[in-house]
Amino acid sequence: MEKENLSFDEMWEKVMACDRKYDGLFYTAVKTTKIYCRPSCRSRKPKKSNVTFYTTMVEAESNGFRACKRCQPETEFSPDEELTRRVMAYLTTNYRESINLPSIADHVGMSPFYLERVFKQETSETPRSCLERIRVDKAAHLLKYTDLSNLAICFEAGFQSPSNFYRIFRKLKGYSPTEFRKQSEVMTS
Repeated sequence: MEKENLSFDEMWEKVMACDRKYDGLFYTAVKTTKIYCRPSCRSRKPKKSNVTFYTTMVEAESNGFRACKRCQPETEFSPDEELTRRVMAYLTTNYRESINLPSIADHVGMSPFYLERVFKQETSETPRSCLERIRVDKAAHLLKYTDLSNLAICFEAGFQSPSNFYRIFRKLKGYSPTEFRKQSEVMTS
């Protein structure tokens, strides 16, 4: 979809909705501040009469606008996407460790409250539930492809207690670890 296919009002609606699907298709430039943004920018919305749209960053910059420092349209990913990628990398690398929200926030250099809010906005889950999913996926893989005991898998996947492992595994997979292993054996036979 190109800018020519969208009317001014349609683009304005996308900006007001902070619709990320349109990032890169057009840029919003604010005449009074001389700043251009992605359609998904969460900054305070300008008056409609002060807005113009451009199809490229080059076009916006050649008309005297500079990139927004909040949404950083000149980068490949928005700051929130970049933060989410860093958190995901940290969780997948350190899933065996005892991880809590303050330690994740400390790793990425921000407050736990803000981190959780941004992460949930980007992924629709909290860092804790994401970590649980990573651990359960690892446990499911081990149950399917190894002969390790459930207890060994519990600790190998990063769970701190067997009861927590069984509860979360059942919640996410719909089976206990033992039932999952039996189900996997039936499917591979």
